[in-house]
Amino acid sequence: MKTADFEKRYIAARRAVIESDFQRLNPMQRQAVLATEGPLLILAGAGSGKTTVLTERILRRLIAGGDGSRLLVVTFTKAAAPDRKEKLYAARSRAIAGNPTDRQLRGQLYRLSGARICTIHSFCYELIRRHFAVHGLSP
Repeated sequence: MKTADFEKRYIAARRAVIESDFQRLNPMQRQAVLATEGPLLILAGAGSGKTTVLTERILRRLIAGGDGSRLLVVTFTKAAAPDRKEKLYAARSRAIAGNPTDRQLRGQLYRLSGARICTIHSFCYELIRRHFAVHGLSP
């Protein structure tokens, strides 16, 4: 019986932590952040919180042990790429401030600086520049 009580208390405490982490997100945003299996397409209008959702998803993946240096974040506009990078770095700083003694977290989050955050155009240009010969193109 003690194990069942402990499990109930643990689940309730975990739910409270998750709810406090995501209190600023609406239900659809929360669902997108917590969807961890497979790719995810987010279609929404301007100002609907797409950047917030993507930032949270990336941060959760890094906290769970993902390698930030292997991250590719592609945006459509020149203005969005630095904005996304700035928001990711701000989220990283908040996560580290919340767990200042967690060396593993600090390492994971600092590897974020190796992430490729760019526009679709610069990403495609880089692919062509690196692999032009494979496709019989001239430099």
